[in-house]
Amino acid sequence: MASQGPPPASGGGTAAAGSPQALNQIVIEYLSKKGYSKTEAMLRVESAHTDHEGRPILSSLDDQPELKYEKSYSHLKHWIDNSLDLYKPELRRLLYPVFVHSFLELVKSGYVVPSQTFYKEHAHEHESTHGHDLKNLKALSLPQHIEDDQLAKLYRENKYRVILSKTTFTLLMHFLEETKDAGGSVILRFINQRIDIKTISGRPTMFSTAGDDEGMLGEEEGIQGHTSGHLNRGGVLPSIKLGHLPMDKELMSDVEEELREEDARMKDSTRNEELGVSTGGTLIEEFQKIKREESEDSPMRDTIPLPPYTGVDVEREVRLVKESRDKVRLAGVPAPALPSVCMYTFHNTHDGLNCVDFSEDSTLAAGGFAESYVRIFSLKGAALPSIIPAENLPSIPKTRRLIGHSGPVYGVSFSPDNKYLLSCSEDKSARLWSLDTFTGLVVYKGHDNPIWDIKFGPFGHYFATASHDHTARLWSCDHIYPLRIFAGHLNDVDTVEFHPNSAYVFTGSSDKTIRMWDIQTGNSVRLFTGHTAPVTALAVSPDGKWLASAGEDSVINMWDLASGKRLKTMRGHGKTSIYSLSFSVEGNVLVSGGADMTVRTWDVAYGTGAPTADAPEGTGGVSVGDGTTKVDGVTNGAGKIRKGGKDVVATPDHLSVFYTKKAPVYKVQFTRKNMVLAASGFLP
Repeated sequence: MASQGPPPASGGGTAAAGSPQALNQIVIEYLSKKGYSKTEAMLRVESAHTDHEGRPILSSLDDQPELKYEKSYSHLKHWIDNSLDLYKPELRRLLYPVFVHSFLELVKSGYVVPSQTFYKEHAHEHESTHGHDLKNLKALSLPQHIEDDQLAKLYRENKYRVILSKTTFTLLMHFLEETKDAGGSVILRFINQRIDIKTISGRPTMFSTAGDDEGMLGEEEGIQGHTSGHLNRGGVLPSIKLGHLPMDKELMSDVEEELREEDARMKDSTRNEELGVSTGGTLIEEFQKIKREESEDSPMRDTIPLPPYTGVDVEREVRLVKESRDKVRLAGVPAPALPSVCMYTFHNTHDGLNCVDFSEDSTLAAGGFAESYVRIFSLKGAALPSIIPAENLPSIPKTRRLIGHSGPVYGVSFSPDNKYLLSCSEDKSARLWSLDTFTGLVVYKGHDNPIWDIKFGPFGHYFATASHDHTARLWSCDHIYPLRIFAGHLNDVDTVEFHPNSAYVFTGSSDKTIRMWDIQTGNSVRLFTGHTAPVTALAVSPDGKWLASAGEDSVINMWDLASGKRLKTMRGHGKTSIYSLSFSVEGNVLVSGGADMTVRTWDVAYGTGAPTADAPEGTGGVSVGDGTTKVDGVTNGAGKIRKGGKDVVATPDHLSVFYTKKAPVYKVQFTRKNMVLAASGFLP
C-alpha cells in the first residue's frame, strides 16, 4: 500500500501524501468500516497528539489536564474493580478523595465542561456515603468558587485520611509505580499532597477495618484534624471532667433536713401501700444514693458560677429524690425492660408545628409554630391561671398563646424549675417567658441569622442557642449578651445539648460533625465524625459518660466522651430523619422518634462491651436474629424497612417500636419515673 501511495486524507485534511498522519487517516477509515470502534477511538486520540512527522506533541497526561484526571480516576477504579474481593472494601475508600480532588483540580483550572462531565460520570458511585458533600460540590463550576467555598477549602487545606492494611497498601503502591504513565503519577501526587494513608498491621478481611458498613465512614476516616476527638498540639486529647457538678453544701443540708421531715410525716402513713407503690426505702436513703458529691472526675464548682440557691431549688431537689425512689426500673438481663410511652398528638396544626418540649415535672407542653407564636398546653387538662388577675378574664384558659416573635419559632425549652420558658425564632432572637404571668421577660439578640435550637442548662441559669450563622452561643438569663461564642462548625448548627454537669455544651451541625465545647474556655475539646448527613438530635447519658447522636442519615451513633470514640451504630428508622433522643434514668435504654412516624427503644449497652445491670429473671428480653426483640413472649420488632430498594433490618440492639397512625414524632423524653412522653403532629 505504501508503494502505491495513499490517496489524500478525506475531510479536508492538509497532511501530505505518505505522511504518518495520512496513513493514520486511512487506517481509521478502515477500522470504522469494519466496526472496530474502540481501536478506532484509541487511534484517533493517538493521531491527534502527533505532528506531521509522527512525533508525539504531548509527552504526558500532565499536558492535557482536562483528560488526565478522568483517565487517572478510571485507571484506579478499573484496577480496584478487578482486584480480589479481599482488598476491595479497603481500596474503594480511596476512590472518594481521588474523585473530590480530581473534580476540584478541574474546576480550579477553569475546565467548566470537563469538570461537570467528570462529576456526572462518577458522583453516583459515592452518594450512599458522601451524598451531602456531593450536593455542595456540584454547585462549584468556576475557579473563584474554590477560593470562596468553605467545603472546597476544607478539602484542599486538610488531608483526607484513609486506613489500609499494610498488605493492601503495598499492592496499591506497586500498582501505581508500575503504571505511572497511565495515570498512576496523578494518584501518587494526590497521596503525597492530599491524602493521608494510615497503615495498620495484618492482612485485610472481607470487611473493611476503616468502616465495615455501606453508607458509613470509618471512625478515623476523613479529613485529618476533623476526625473523632480533637488532638491538641501534644497529640493527645484535652482532659475533661465528666462527673456530676458537686452540690452546694448548704443546699445539700437543707434538702436533707426537708427529706427527714418528709420521712417523719410518712412514717406512720399507709398511703403508699394503699396505692400499691413500692417506695424502696426512705427518702433520705435514696438521697444518699443520688446526691452529687465531689469526686476526682467532677469539675470544680467555682468554674461554673451559679446564683445563690432559693426555696424553689430545695423543692426541686426534694421532688427529684421522690421521683428517683418511685421510678420504674428498666434493668434486665439479657435486655432491659420496655418503658411505657404516652403519646401526645397535635391535630389541626396544618403542618405548622416546628418543635415541642415537655416540662420536667410532666405537667406542661410547649409548641413552637410557623405562625410566630408559642402555645402552652396543660398535659392534665387543667386551667393555666396567671398571677396577673387581668390575664384570667373572662375565664382561665386551658392553653396559653405567647406572642412576640416576628418569624417561625424553631425551638422551645422549659427551665428545670418549670418557672420559665425559652423560645428561638427565624427573627434571630431568643425570648424568655414567665410561666407565672405568661408574658415575655427578656429578648436576647446576638445571632446574625435564624436560630434553630435553644436549650436550658441542667441548673437553669445558663442556656445555649444554635444558629444558621454557623455558631452556637452560651447565655445566662441575667445578661442580654452572650457569654461565649462557639465557632468552628463549617455549616449551620442545628441542635444543642448540655452535659449533665453543665460544664460542657454539645452541638450538632449540618457539616455532619458533633463538637463538645468547654464553657469555661469556649474551646472545642472533642469533635466527633461518622454521620453522613446533618446531625439533628443529641442526648447525653445521665452519668455523663456517653453521647447519642442522630441525623438525616437515619442512624444513631453512640460515643464514648472520654476517648472520643464511636462505640456502635444503631439502625431501624429506615431512610428517614431522626428528630429526638432521650436516655432513661439509669442510662441503659435510649428512646428515639423521627419522620418514620415511630418511637423506638434501644439497648444502650448491647454491642459496646459495657456490663449490663443485674435484674430478676424474666424481666428482660431475648435478642432475635432477625433484628427484632422478643420481650416476655411478645415480638415487638421493626420488621423490614425499604431503603433505596433494599431491605433494612434493625440492628440487634433494637428493643421495640411504637407506631403512630400518621404523625411524625418531634419529641421524645424520659420522665424521672422512666415513662416516655412523646409528641407528634398529625398530617392530614
